[in-house]
Amino acid sequence: MASSTDSAQPKPQYVQYILLAAAVLACLLPFSGKAFNVDDTLFIYVARQIMHHPLDPFGFKVNWFLDAVPMARETKNPPLASYYIAAAASLVGWSERALHLAFLLPALASVLGTYRLAQRFTKSPLLAAIATLLSPVFLVCASSVMCDTMMLALWLWAIIFWIEGFEPQRPQYLAISVLLITLCALTKYFGAALILLLAAYSLARQRRLGSWALYLLLPIAVLAGYQHWTKAVYGLRMISEAAHMSAGVRHARQSSELATTLVDLSFVGGLTLPALTLAPILWARRKILAVCVASGIAGFLIARGRIGLGAMFWPFDFYQHWFLVGIQLTLFIATGFSVLALAATYAWKNKDADSFLLMLWVVGTFFFTGFMNWAINARSVLPLIPAAGILLARRIDTLRARSIRWRLAMLAIPLAVAGAVSLWLTWADTELANSARTAATMIEQKTRDQHGKVWFMGHWGFQYYMESFGARPVVVNDPPQSPGDFLAIAERDRLFEIRPEFVSSRDVIQIPMRLGITTVQRELGTGFYSSDLGPLPFAIGPVSPERYELIRLGSKSTSAESSP
Repeated sequence: MASSTDSAQPKPQYVQYILLAAAVLACLLPFSGKAFNVDDTLFIYVARQIMHHPLDPFGFKVNWFLDAVPMARETKNPPLASYYIAAAASLVGWSERALHLAFLLPALASVLGTYRLAQRFTKSPLLAAIATLLSPVFLVCASSVMCDTMMLALWLWAIIFWIEGFEPQRPQYLAISVLLITLCALTKYFGAALILLLAAYSLARQRRLGSWALYLLLPIAVLAGYQHWTKAVYGLRMISEAAHMSAGVRHARQSSELATTLVDLSFVGGLTLPALTLAPILWARRKILAVCVASGIAGFLIARGRIGLGAMFWPFDFYQHWFLVGIQLTLFIATGFSVLALAATYAWKNKDADSFLLMLWVVGTFFFTGFMNWAINARSVLPLIPAAGILLARRIDTLRARSIRWRLAMLAIPLAVAGAVSLWLTWADTELANSARTAATMIEQKTRDQHGKVWFMGHWGFQYYMESFGARPVVVNDPPQSPGDFLAIAERDRLFEIRPEFVSSRDVIQIPMRLGITTVQRELGTGFYSSDLGPLPFAIGPVSPERYELIRLGSKSTSAESSP
């Protein structure tokens, strides 16, 4: 396979780089005060450990669920993102705003890297970069302090340096690329997939092994050394441990391949939102109708419970909103199929190394998300977003070449709609994150001058803020039992019930979610962070308030009477 664009690249368009950087800042700065949420807490805990023990990032215990366990067993991510947090915190502090501002750098590098890479593949690189920026998964992940956006930035620039250092071969570019591959894999283990991706691209381009293969031995050697080091220090090979955990969870879920494929398509389609809003421009009406009919059948069968999705944890009232869930599944599954179809079609028609790279990039990420990861989630879909943006731009190139009536202004409204929904969702996820901080603050105020310890059930950001004022996580086999103690409960993480006769007082805290869109809501089948909560990455509909309880224990013991 020959490269499709071996000609010299145009000079960098600095105005467009500046405009893209301004767009990134405009989209993300309003969310810089967002409360820590989801696994932000775990990354911050590791960063604090690094501040005191730089060579022992996982040398402590954490009670993330049920009991305190070594952090090396609890986390399923390598430590590089936490080293970045520790370095940033040493300069700007540990506040939410300070750390979110520090993570603007990976977000900027991701969008600018998409533009730089897209210049090789399409005449519309700005469109590819904007489609990446305005996807909901990018904005939500970029407003966190987890490893995902940092991994994406390293992933993109590793590909850029590899391609630009390939023919004619520039050893310094290839050396930078393998360094970035190594850092990418030590930020998130999925980054190791770059080794296979770039090896396949290189073979497709040269049709033989070359000296380039020697460079790819470096990240392999470093990851093997990392495995040996974690075994020596923590008693387990952490990459293998993450893989075994994922396999065990997938087996326990007992989801059929059909169900997994459909949910995977739903996540890919919903999270590549520009592909949905641009669909009327990109595809003929007959094709749209045919795909939507097939997707509609699948979507409504899922929404009505006719296609079993395995051992999910949805409550019965999930199906109260089956029509809303079915409509959104129809749109998302159809869009996910269209993204995969674009990747496969260009690889089949062009038969060049660049199209082959994009196809492997998209299909490989899709396969990993659905069939290798512990659960389908938006964070695992994030790596394919730039490739999807490039594919959309290539499709636009084709349409412009066929029609003299084509106007770039035709793209403005679809992209504006995608951007508006993505920002709306990011605002809603920020509201959800802030609710845990608000609840923890209210609980601290209610218990500040009271006798008795404060315990809590719940993790994510709620755990971070509860522990910040000295509250203790519950150990499920040894629940709080001293009269006068307080027990704070995040409703979605309730581990057991306490019988009424052991309750001295009960205070219910409800924090309304007013935006009508959500990343996490069992009743709407929405599981942005885990498909265990539902087959949609996000949903529009009635969003229930976040509910917390503050219980004060009475005079009788609860230890023998609590029900797991």
